Amino acid sequence: MSSEPTLQQIAESVTRSVLNANDKDLEGFQRIIDESIKVRESHRNLQKLVKNYSSSMIQRS
Repeated sequence: MSSEPTLQQIAESVTRSVLNANDKDLEGFQRIIDESIKVRESHRNLQKLVKNYSSSMIQRS
């Protein structure tokens, strides 16, 4: 079972203040989301690299 929230859960948790935000605030929020996605993808890539490295080290032993 994944601990990551679903899109529906994220949408339901959006507060009224975000929905009523001005364009500048929304642009800032969008940049935060974009960078968060990059960090998430990087974390997944790092996990794969560590897993592959660990597997290769076990095979060499």
